[in-house]
Amino acid sequence: MRIFEEMESEVRGYIRSFPAVFDTAKGSEIFDEHNNRFIDFFAGAGSLNYGHNNTTVTEALIEYLQNDRIVHGLDKATVAKREFLKKLRDTIFMPRNMDYKVQFTGPTGTNAVETALKLARMVKGRSNILAFTNAYHGLSMGSLAVTGNSFYRDESYGLRANSAFLPFDGYMGKAFDSMAYLRKLLSDQSSGVDLPAAIIVETVQGEGGIHVARDEWLQELESICREFDILLIIDDIQMGNGRTGTFFSFERAGIKPDMVVVSKSIGTGLPMSLLLMRPELDQWKPGEHTGTFRGNNLAFVAATKALEYWDSPAFADGITHKGKLFENGLNAIIEKHAKIEAELRGVGMVWGIEFSDPDFASSVSEEAFARNLIIETAGANGQVLKFLPALTIEEKLIEEGLNIVDESIAAVLKSRKDLRDGVLA
Repeated sequence: MRIFEEMESEVRGYIRSFPAVFDTAKGSEIFDEHNNRFIDFFAGAGSLNYGHNNTTVTEALIEYLQNDRIVHGLDKATVAKREFLKKLRDTIFMPRNMDYKVQFTGPTGTNAVETALKLARMVKGRSNILAFTNAYHGLSMGSLAVTGNSFYRDESYGLRANSAFLPFDGYMGKAFDSMAYLRKLLSDQSSGVDLPAAIIVETVQGEGGIHVARDEWLQELESICREFDILLIIDDIQMGNGRTGTFFSFERAGIKPDMVVVSKSIGTGLPMSLLLMRPELDQWKPGEHTGTFRGNNLAFVAATKALEYWDSPAFADGITHKGKLFENGLNAIIEKHAKIEAELRGVGMVWGIEFSDPDFASSVSEEAFARNLIIETAGANGQVLKFLPALTIEEKLIEEGLNIVDESIAAVLKSRKDLRDGVLA
């Protein structure tokens, strides 16, 4: 590990949580340079919904490269891009009665968010953007302005202009109606909140701690946006591509966003980001928003193959089934270790255990890694143990991984006298 310490920036993070030199991976298993095997409940922070080195994807990429096909193409027309767009239209858009234009942004999720915010401001002629508590939309300057966690924010960045935050669903408790609050702010000329160009929201807050918005809350949000002529932007970077059980996370609520930002698993781990927009919002002049790496043709090839999973309802059914295995298994673990006073939240194949002791989650993650399970934490204080496995994970690995979580919690409890005695820190 010395070379990483000597040459790589102190900003590196995951290498500290998972201190091993990894070498190979397949499906939901990763192997380090000494061939030690780890179960992956992390999936590249949601970039690997279809698993590591998915066989059909890998074979398509190898064939593409061996035939000297275009890799870098800016926004020129290529065969790979054409095939991806056709597959996206036929397999995803048409069955869902969706009519979106597709813009290829820079290669990361924050690029798509920046593009959406820029376009919304241009179309509406207003600069204000509303976001939500515990939101995470990226760390470039525009995206950071609508990201909530103070760990990533600093007054010296000059981020506060033209953005404001609202309570996410449940943030103020079940009795607080945050949509009524929003409606009042927008209706009252003295609220101090300028009419926004757009409201950006995650239907499930991942990095924010696995907070799941209720369907009716999302529906009311859409209704308010329509009433006040505000664009609704859904950030589906981590929760899209099937993570919640449907391809788009907002499908369960039956809403129709004006814009959707998509990244991470759409490229099966290869860099690619998309902005989906209603056709009438596509008001760009040619070249008005550009970037060198908008045309990742390898990602087009990979994405086209991965979308074949959605040709059959069986894939979505499998996500629901495996999600239930996680829900039942995690509830059993929480009941078994009642002293930890934990709360389970999630949907589909994203779950989080929030511990009353904010240090407990990181201790469990560390203990789990020592037992060859890779799992991260989330939430404002890292207090949530976050389950984000590949959608293709085998059931036997789910069972094995949950057993490791159970053992890790027991080990941390054993080491913590305050919890052994039933007294919280």
